[in-house]
Amino acid sequence: MRIETCYFCSRPTYPGKGITFCRNDAKQFRFCRSKCHKNFVMKRNPRKLAWTKAFRRAAGKEMTVDATLQFAARRNVPVRYDRDLVARTLRAMERVAEVRARRERAFARRRLAGRRAQRLAEDRRLVQTHAHLLPRLRGSERRRLALERGVRPEEIVDEEEEEQVVRLEAAAKVFGKEKVRRKVRVDGAVEEVPDVAEAGGMDVDSE
Repeated sequence: MRIETCYFCSRPTYPGKGITFCRNDAKQFRFCRSKCHKNFVMKRNPRKLAWTKAFRRAAGKEMTVDATLQFAARRNVPVRYDRDLVARTLRAMERVAEVRARRERAFARRRLAGRRAQRLAEDRRLVQTHAHLLPRLRGSERRRLALERGVRPEEIVDEEEEEQVVRLEAAAKVFGKEKVRRKVRVDGAVEEVPDVAEAGGMDVDSE
């Protein structure tokens, strides 16, 4: 049983699966699924699509130079059947797969070694720019303060939460402090009248 490789994404194509496209010059292209076939017909470059093996190799995300990769090369040399040779080949294939997996894990660790510091810097920058979305007082800290003050945890309010409540209350007062206007009549009497115009109502006719 021969397992072919997809021409576009380099995934394994098992017998009876996938699509085979034969060009006019008798060259055959095997695809693992219709997605690869459609992208091939649209003349897309596999090196520019992030889900293909060609992109990962070009971007340095997978090993390209290693001794274990040579065992996967196709060999069309006919060999006389030998049971001992087949047994040794199967054992060697398992060992090669194990070594390759270990080397790929080491390669990934080396590649992502500097990524941790970069992610931490990005997380810190995200926290600084969106600090207003974070809870101001942790639950454990709130419970500790509640035990010290002898009150329920729900009654503990953070200082910034108090400031926010004060700002909301101030914004809720549409009219603010009521202003008083003084009117002087012709006879010399002084009359105090609320400033309805400042409160957003109707104008007061002055005498």
